[in-house]
Amino acid sequence: MTRNCRLNCVIPPHLLDKLLRSEDSDVHQVALDTLLTTARLRGERTVRASFAGAAAHGNGRRTIFDCQNGRLLSSAVVARPEDGPAATDQSVNRAFDGLGATYEFYRAALARDSIDDRGMRLDGYVHFSTKFNNAFWDGQQMVFGDGDGKIFTDFTGSLDVIAHELTHGVTENTAALEYHHQPGALNESVSDVFGSLVKQWALKQSAEEADWLIGSEVFTPGIDADALRSMAAPGHAYDNDLFGRDPQPDHMSKYVTLPDTEQGDHGGVHINSGIPNKAFYLTAMGIGGFAWEAPGLIWYESLKASTIDTQFQDFADTTYQKAGGLYGDGSAEQLAVLAAWQGVGIQISGVPAGVARSRTLAAGRYGVAGRDNGSLAALAKQVEALTAQVAGLARK
Repeated sequence: MTRNCRLNCVIPPHLLDKLLRSEDSDVHQVALDTLLTTARLRGERTVRASFAGAAAHGNGRRTIFDCQNGRLLSSAVVARPEDGPAATDQSVNRAFDGLGATYEFYRAALARDSIDDRGMRLDGYVHFSTKFNNAFWDGQQMVFGDGDGKIFTDFTGSLDVIAHELTHGVTENTAALEYHHQPGALNESVSDVFGSLVKQWALKQSAEEADWLIGSEVFTPGIDADALRSMAAPGHAYDNDLFGRDPQPDHMSKYVTLPDTEQGDHGGVHINSGIPNKAFYLTAMGIGGFAWEAPGLIWYESLKASTIDTQFQDFADTTYQKAGGLYGDGSAEQLAVLAAWQGVGIQISGVPAGVARSRTLAAGRYGVAGRDNGSLAALAKQVEALTAQVAGLARK
């Protein structure tokens, strides 16, 4: 059964709150309608979750429904089944392809059978409500708004947004990270990580080629914003009069403390996710190549090993341990993980700061991504010496 089910929306509440304060009456009204509809849906989701049975299985088969601008999912009509032809409605086709790309990524890259790893069917609903400025996963299906056409566009146009939302389902069925404070920020970060990886996998982009942006397609051309979030540069996705400056931190020294309320984004889950996002980006760039391979596998195995109340420190330690288990203690992959978390102000437990700095310097000096035989030999000797130092410190 799906655990910790909740309504996960892609647009952070602090952005909708900015729109709610807009002097433009149309922008204000659309933001108000979106917030009220989301609140109603959240209540319905809570009721449904109390008696929901096991998720429907069906080898990841997709069905896209058309809400026809209505708000009742039960009244939506089938627009494209798994075996049906392409629709004339491109929103339907984009949703269909996005669900399929996410399913195929998890199957091919991580040997996971759909959201619940048991072949859960994937249902998508397009044209939900009128000018609805959001998209969400509610524990059972993916729902897309069309956007208002002034600030936001059709949410089916962003593959990483689709994969981000579906990954909330993966998290529900693995660690079930509670949606508040650091566990909630990790929940959001994991969705950003795999949302970006699905896009990179579909485009066959290396870590160096990827844009590392989340939701770069959701804004209309008239909005001065790169995306909802930047994993490479948290805090720099946008800076404009409408939304202000992107509030995401990229280091623990900038961690934002907010109340655990709807208005406080449950302790800043969409904001503080910038810190683990940056750690993954640094890990991927440190290792090089395709980010869905070693970095993605390390993060996926760490997610499965996490629990509902896992904190940033816990997750960082787990990624370091998993990197060692998968690729060897002192491996280039493990060094990249160590350097990445150190880069965002989190020191791996049990690794003395001096040794961590030496290992980080070794990783940078010899090039984790572009290592050759000579570099490997030198790195191996240095790691061996450092390991002996750690063992000596442990004995003392």
